[in-house]
Amino acid sequence: MRRLLATLLALAASIAGAAPAAAYDATDLRRTLTREMLLASPSSGAFVRDLSTGEPLFALRANSARVPASVQKLYTTATALLRLGPRTTLATSAVSDAEVDGAGVLRGDLVLVGGGDPYFGSASAARLARAVRATGITRIEGAVVGDESAFDGQRAGCCIGFDPELGGVLSALAYDGGFSAGRVQLDAARFAATRFAELLRAAGVRSTQRPREGIAPPGAATIASQQSLDVRTLIRLVNVPSNNYASEMLLKTIGERYGVGGSTLGGAAAVRDTLDDIDVRPRVADGSGLSRTNRTTPRDVVHLLDRMNLPDIAGTFRASLAVAGRTGTVRRRMRGTAAFERCRVKTGTLRSVSTLAGYCRTLGGRDIGFALLMNRITSAAAAHAIQNRIAAAIARLDGAPAPAPGPPSGEPAPPSSEPEPSGGAGAP
Repeated sequence: MRRLLATLLALAASIAGAAPAAAYDATDLRRTLTREMLLASPSSGAFVRDLSTGEPLFALRANSARVPASVQKLYTTATALLRLGPRTTLATSAVSDAEVDGAGVLRGDLVLVGGGDPYFGSASAARLARAVRATGITRIEGAVVGDESAFDGQRAGCCIGFDPELGGVLSALAYDGGFSAGRVQLDAARFAATRFAELLRAAGVRSTQRPREGIAPPGAATIASQQSLDVRTLIRLVNVPSNNYASEMLLKTIGERYGVGGSTLGGAAAVRDTLDDIDVRPRVADGSGLSRTNRTTPRDVVHLLDRMNLPDIAGTFRASLAVAGRTGTVRRRMRGTAAFERCRVKTGTLRSVSTLAGYCRTLGGRDIGFALLMNRITSAAAAHAIQNRIAAAIARLDGAPAPAPGPPSGEPAPPSSEPEPSGGAGAP
């Protein structure tokens, strides 16, 4: 018994006197990130900042502009949130300038006006058809007309025709993304009008003329309308799965409302104007990041993340990002690491390009923004492995912020011989 008691006392003393696990601080992080970025291509850059204090924790070629791939969607969705607001919806409306007689007959055309809803289709159109019937209309002495005039006629961000990488037809009145039985419907307005006429007939409203495309007459009254998902939901449906089509539809909507028209060029101009107000200045060619002419710097991406960290919009914007190890494009990444469920991120992938940016809430309770833009890569898997390890290292941070050693900019010496460009776009 005495021997057992002595053993237990010795064990208790050893536990009480055991040193706590070593903290992982900013110096450790810089050491880890410097080592990891040595494994990345020289056409890669990184920037990491403590968003609570503004302290730069790591920077490497942070001012060099790179191809962002789908990290570009952060600029599109941030602009949508800032300009449109989280609760804004996009309306698809049935309108007419004709009168309805006592027998429920609309003596003229019924115009289906598109508002840029990327998810307008069978279900929402059926609800709209029933809403038209609920007004008392039983017959249309005219045609069902599709109006897509809110957007220009360009069906893709890159070209006039269809871009399969986009995954849909860019029209203000896209119905089921412009697909029917796996076939692309480039005549989007007529296609939507045809489908809507069929749903009206199923709801008890027949029309006497063939569906066609056209433009609603001035002063047409709204008979019924169908609202899209709100912006806070739309941006999540863009960022979590990295939806190219919905992102480009949002860009055209931004252009239609705040730019020079519902076009990719108009939307890109409105995004640039919005971001310029917060000192973020990327080169914006599209909304999805499919274009290789997009350019941005790691520092600009983190500055955007910092701006979107304001109390009024932070929760909504963060909720639009994928959770490491759980959802979207990172659902199988970073599991079993400190980054698991602690980091919300946006990925980007093109041929020879891999990017990752977002927020991490660290083990020590610090709020970190980071951007990793890797161009001229030879292996996406190798780039992902580097990014995963960097995100895990960021998430491991413990303790209070400490001043970063080195030059006033807080940037450590680059781990390669490539000089920091004075400006311009980095090579893809």
